[in-house]
Amino acid sequence: MPNDEDSTRNSAPDLKILGDQVTFQPSGVEPGAAQDGDKEEALMKQMSRFRSEPLQFLREVSLYVSGTGWRAYDNVIGQPIFYSGFTEHMTNMVLSAPLLRQKISEMADMRLAAEEKEGWFRKGDKDSDMKRQQRRSVLEASLFQVAEKFTDRMICKFESKTFIRGAYYLCTQLLTRAYHQGIHVSSEDVLRLRKVAEKAEKAKQSIVFLPCHRSHVDYVSLQLICYRLGIALPVVVAGDNLNFPVVGSFLQHAGAMYIRRQFGDDMLYTTLVQTYIDTMLQEGYNLECFIEGGRSRTGKLLPPKFGILSFILDSLLSGRTKDVVIIPVSTQYDKVIETEGYVNELLGIPKKKENLADFLTGGTSVLSLQLGRVDVRFHEAWSLRGYIDEQLTKLWKGPSTPGVDMKEKIGPVVRQKLLRTMGYKVLSDINDVSVVMPTALIGTVLLTLRGRGVGKTELIRRVEWLTRRVRAKGGRVAHFGDAPISDIIDRGLDVLGKDLVGVVTGLAEPVYYAVDRFQLSFYRNMTIHLFISEALVSAAMYTRIKQGGGPDVQDITYSDLHDQVLFLSTLFRGEFIFSAEGLTISLDKTLKGLEHDEVIRLQRDEHGNVTKIGLSDKERRTGRENYDFYCFLIWPFIEASWLAAVSLMGLVPPPGVTDEIWLEVPKTQNFAQLLGKTLYHQGDLSYFEAVNKETLKNSYQRFQEEGIIQVVRSRDAKVPARLRLAPEWAPSRDPATGDIAAAGRLWDFTGKIASSRREGKNRRDGATAAVRRGHGRGGGQGRGGDGDADARGGGEPEEGGRGVEEEAQVGEQAEAVKRSLLAISICTGGVWKLGREPCVAVCTLSEY
Repeated sequence: MPNDEDSTRNSAPDLKILGDQVTFQPSGVEPGAAQDGDKEEALMKQMSRFRSEPLQFLREVSLYVSGTGWRAYDNVIGQPIFYSGFTEHMTNMVLSAPLLRQKISEMADMRLAAEEKEGWFRKGDKDSDMKRQQRRSVLEASLFQVAEKFTDRMICKFESKTFIRGAYYLCTQLLTRAYHQGIHVSSEDVLRLRKVAEKAEKAKQSIVFLPCHRSHVDYVSLQLICYRLGIALPVVVAGDNLNFPVVGSFLQHAGAMYIRRQFGDDMLYTTLVQTYIDTMLQEGYNLECFIEGGRSRTGKLLPPKFGILSFILDSLLSGRTKDVVIIPVSTQYDKVIETEGYVNELLGIPKKKENLADFLTGGTSVLSLQLGRVDVRFHEAWSLRGYIDEQLTKLWKGPSTPGVDMKEKIGPVVRQKLLRTMGYKVLSDINDVSVVMPTALIGTVLLTLRGRGVGKTELIRRVEWLTRRVRAKGGRVAHFGDAPISDIIDRGLDVLGKDLVGVVTGLAEPVYYAVDRFQLSFYRNMTIHLFISEALVSAAMYTRIKQGGGPDVQDITYSDLHDQVLFLSTLFRGEFIFSAEGLTISLDKTLKGLEHDEVIRLQRDEHGNVTKIGLSDKERRTGRENYDFYCFLIWPFIEASWLAAVSLMGLVPPPGVTDEIWLEVPKTQNFAQLLGKTLYHQGDLSYFEAVNKETLKNSYQRFQEEGIIQVVRSRDAKVPARLRLAPEWAPSRDPATGDIAAAGRLWDFTGKIASSRREGKNRRDGATAAVRRGHGRGGGQGRGGDGDADARGGGEPEEGGRGVEEEAQVGEQAEAVKRSLLAISICTGGVWKLGREPCVAVCTLSEY
């Protein structure tokens, strides 16, 4: 376990760079604070402004224009870039590549064969062969022209050093005004990165940077860092949605390569992308692509996307490239510029298409922002060839051979496994080096405490506790020198702003509360990966604790705990990055850790095996605050999965309908979101984050993998995918009333999720819930619950309380099912008619 006092794990950006020389500054001081006559400098700091310092401003501009010192960007570490003719040189190499030439020839042959079948050529004609050859030449020339046009739109154009100097100055001005505390990189990372770059340059190998992606600032900050350190800028893989007038050309000359979001069946375009990546890797040019594909709208890492990784892997397996260097990168922010827009998207508001007007408007507003700082951390580099050899050795008991085409030996299954393990390794590496920012600490504390708000003293205490927990779990916390924790929290609160965190003054002490919980959850999700194991164990224990009663009643057996943790881990397989050591080992480690922290107590048999788990006496005496913290982290995700499962009840066709009904996937997910908003405002859903579009989408993906829903996709990318509830999962209906029966596989599956879900308003009124189901049964109300009604859950239930508890759970689920049908009925304009009238068949499989 890492030492909390280990300064190397949480070192300040104590470095100073002059030209190619990197020297260390005195550590442990705040930027701007003097020590022995020197000042520590962040890697990127604010530049002078014309209004306040006109002479210094003009001096800085002249340094960039003249290219003085490191600003000249001469003698960079890496292959030559930014010279006249670079674009033409790259274009020629791509278009002359054997792989592309071969594909063009194959496509011409395929078209020629099709034309022959259509009767364009007669075999008996004496000039048939000549016509075929002429036609083939025309086809190849046409395909070559198309490839040339695609290449010009795609490749980056490192042409002018004068341009990149000006671009660097402009971007630094904008970025350091928005992030007024600058861009920070640890000195250890800087020295290691430069050594890796020097080694790669000698071997003529490419460095492939694989950053996480939370903001457009990600690629700007990495480019600025490489420029500042004198390392060859990487070519950044970008979506062609950014290639709009003016801005698109600017980014392309600064390092962006544009690719389509979807390739479809375009063999020429796919081969062209492969060829361009081959060329860059063969020539040793650096590359940057985002392992998650798009930006994370939720704050946590997204599952890996394998598009560009697949091209890189193919280049190595085919022998066209010997090796590349992989460097995972973590970029963390005090505040992300786009979070407000993310909230709108996650709530179902369509994303606006990028355009120049919005870009300029956004850029102007950015100048007045005070967003804190950016912390960038680089994982230790590793060889992709070495990684492939290691994985193949495990599979085949023998490594691959460089220069030999391994594609013939590696089938699709093994190749996909290589991609998947590599993708999740990169995500794990990013998590390992990620820094937790003060805003993430504050957001996490505010969203994991009961009550309306928290006093300043308690906020400081909980942030200090969370900081210790982060470090104990091997995480890193942003370093602010000797500044007291109260000052760091004040800075974080200023950055978050009053739109996210409110304060009530005029009291004994200021009381802070979450104003926009949905947006604040973005920052909470930056810490959840560190505690996911503890959160799952706590949620599994909650299946017993929520029932109330004494401590013995709330204990859970090891087998039941293992079963529920396995269920939840499988449910969230696409949401979180889990340990590769396996469930049993991970669970045992987590239980021992929680026991050591005195959160739980473990009962063991004579052989030392854990038999029962319960809350410790100390945890109960302290108000269950540590246990609640872990529950609050995972509850919004459990509630989102429960909501998605309940929404599937609305896919059950009305009585008497036997036709196959297929609904559009996007519309069905919109139905689930509408249902969630309805349930939240009615009080049946505890967390508004549960209506998060991305989380619901992930839940539907898991349901598809489990076979609960069946999805068909059209060959036409413009036609949305369709789904239906799998027949074996569809609940039955009461033949007399037409109501959905509270039984069956889907009902049990939903109930298993609900057992770990934080109880809603109906769970505290068992009699009301029972009446809603029409049973007319009474019963006393349990006092324990999840602890809200009874001083943290220590009370004994009244006689019959547990029976009512079970009745309440069924009643709540039944009520949600009814509302699901109602919500979908409203959203579809009466298609379902509350399940009583025949529905409209919206799709057949003939078009797929």
